[in-house]
Amino acid sequence: MLTPRQELVLGKVVARFRETGQPVGSKILSADPELEFGPSTIRSELSQLEELGLLDHPHTSAGRVPTDRGHRYFVDHLLPAAPGGPSVELGLVQREVDEAMRVTSETLSAVTDLLAVVTAPPISTATVRHVEVLLLQPHAVMVVVITSAGEVAKRVVSFPAPVDPGLANWAKEYLNERLAGIGLGARMLRARLDDPGLGPSETRFLDALRPAFDGLGATGGAGGGVYVSGAARLMQSTRSTEVAHLDALVDELERRATLLGLLRHALGGPDVVVRIGAENPIPALRSLTVVAAGYGPPQRKLGSVSVIGPVRMDYPQAIRAVRDVAFQLSRYVEELYENE
Repeated sequence: MLTPRQELVLGKVVARFRETGQPVGSKILSADPELEFGPSTIRSELSQLEELGLLDHPHTSAGRVPTDRGHRYFVDHLLPAAPGGPSVELGLVQREVDEAMRVTSETLSAVTDLLAVVTAPPISTATVRHVEVLLLQPHAVMVVVITSAGEVAKRVVSFPAPVDPGLANWAKEYLNERLAGIGLGARMLRARLDDPGLGPSETRFLDALRPAFDGLGATGGAGGGVYVSGAARLMQSTRSTEVAHLDALVDELERRATLLGLLRHALGGPDVVVRIGAENPIPALRSLTVVAAGYGPPQRKLGSVSVIGPVRMDYPQAIRAVRDVAFQLSRYVEELYENE
């Protein structure tokens, strides 16, 4: 732990470096009214902080810059208390999953001026909400499956002989009775379509409709997707000296599966996770900071929300925004999946 005076000096260096991106010298710090001690004392404290590995001394300048370790100390010990009230308002009520994730990533990026990455809940967490069996033509039936995630799957099934309208109406009522609330892709869903107590005509009809349910829960669509916003903003606002592997970062954004692996660690944490510079396992992110949090019901995290930006980012704002968004997404998915 640092002395109170060392913490004050470190906090001032971090704040000044975040604003300017330039090394901070003792002359600049001595003009700060909150530092009520002389330039020689400030220089001594800067030297001590450098020896502790919290500051670095670029050879081209007399000033210091915070190291990854210095930023880590700032995040762990010196973050100012957040003001009351949410910093981000998403307004996700009655939005479908795809739109909710897109709005979340775009809003978070705009609020923080950073790259925002949001992973959607896996489609397998959704359930069957409603089934329609519609007689389109005498020989054709359309099956419509509406999920708790707001997705709609349609399938047209053709028959060699005209379909009895009464059989189609029975199938609609039967399928809603048997499948409503069952998870997509679950074994129970497929098992519910097998009923030895049914007559031969009902069994044959349900067997013909089965393909409409076999594809539910497959990878694709909104479920389990990655939503990225603000890539252009990150590239424009971040200097090349801060993102030494900018091209590699773009490649990682294209290979979104890698981002999923990176953000998976946020699913196990109780609060916001901050990975600074070299703490990131992906080489393209080792000159950046990732702030991430999982969201979902208390007993199970279903996805993650994060921002990526320069190590000299505004940590209080980024952490607060990610925490607020994760809370709102948790409320959204609880209502979406738990109350169906």
